[in-house]
Amino acid sequence: MPDKNGKDVSIYPLLMVNFIGTMGISLVLPFLIFLVERFGGNALVYGLLSSMYPFFQLIGSPLLGKWSDIYGRKKILFVSQAGTLFSWILFFIALFVPVTILANIDSGLLGKFMITIPLLMLFFARGLDGLTGGNVSVSNAYIADISTDRTRSSNFGKLSISTNLGFILGPALAGILSVTVYGEALPVMAAILIALAGLVMIALYIPETRNNKPNISNDTITGNPGSIDVNNSTENHKKGIRYVWKMTDLRLMFIIYFLIFLGFNTFYTAFPVHAANYLQWSIADLGFFFSFLSIVLVIVEGPVLSYVSKRSRDSTMIIGGSFILGLSFVVLTFGNIFFTYVSAVLLALGNGLMWPSIQSMLARLAGKDDQGLVQGVSGSVISFAGIFGLIGGGFVYGLVGIWSFLLTASIIGCVTILSIRLRSFEAPVIPE
Repeated sequence: MPDKNGKDVSIYPLLMVNFIGTMGISLVLPFLIFLVERFGGNALVYGLLSSMYPFFQLIGSPLLGKWSDIYGRKKILFVSQAGTLFSWILFFIALFVPVTILANIDSGLLGKFMITIPLLMLFFARGLDGLTGGNVSVSNAYIADISTDRTRSSNFGKLSISTNLGFILGPALAGILSVTVYGEALPVMAAILIALAGLVMIALYIPETRNNKPNISNDTITGNPGSIDVNNSTENHKKGIRYVWKMTDLRLMFIIYFLIFLGFNTFYTAFPVHAANYLQWSIADLGFFFSFLSIVLVIVEGPVLSYVSKRSRDSTMIIGGSFILGLSFVVLTFGNIFFTYVSAVLLALGNGLMWPSIQSMLARLAGKDDQGLVQGVSGSVISFAGIFGLIGGGFVYGLVGIWSFLLTASIIGCVTILSIRLRSFEAPVIPE
């Protein structure tokens, strides 16, 4: 697919940017809880800190997505990456700020913790990263720009692979760097250098795919039920969540998005508790499990998805993948280690087939002109689901234990049912 100058665009520079961005955040996640406790926080504070990114991404993602439609993908990717770089610099500075206590909290409901200056700096850093965290939505819009109907699912699969590879390498690198005499400072410095490398990659190797001109008139939005004509660029600025929500097909996609991430976040919050208390796993056991899961995901989203996507509709893969994904959470209730790993294989297979196909269908339904805005709104939906899931997952597991995974399976089951309607949104795929 050509860029705005008519040259063919390679997907691989964007995949590299996505990979190093994911690796950067996964470098810090393994020791974040210990850092929070050192600065005076407790488990509640850690949960609030974890929710800062999705909360502020809820605000920033639609704006950045819309601006990428107006000003171009490259510019907004650069702004997003610059925000990530500055947030890591602030995070690094917080490591060396004296632990000055601003308030002591001792509550039966909230627990005992302190509010300190470095802790507040961590909150500000994560909030800044979330506010400028349009990388994902703009990257999705960029992939949609350079993909054809035949390559879209495969390209989104490659994007997911780059994410999973980042999550595989990042924690491993964090483990190596954090055992040095420099402690947490070295992994955070690595995150800064990685963010800087991403900024350079965007500046030098990511071409613009949007031929944006400020005074284009009679720009018609097509490809969506309920679409309207746009007379000038001023109208583009006025578009927001309400405009997108009026599109019936996209509304269904956002509901599916919300349910998927609600289910996944309840799982990712409850499963570590389940692994520690029920399976009696160590941190190393849990790390090996997620590495195994990521490796299987890479296999599914690579050759398996590439083969299947050429022979099946996106809707078929969404229905089948979500059914397998829901089944994986049912298998988790069997309880022992063997079935836990069987569940991991089913989870990777189901999610690996379903998720790139959902991204592909959303990109196609969004149409050419509102791609960034739609992807930005989807980012807000994901963040909204993340906040509920992160808070609710551990709470539900505390109430009903292992049976909480049946709740996750039920949520994904709703996705399977809703996805049947997606078959009417697309034409059959003709096998090659």
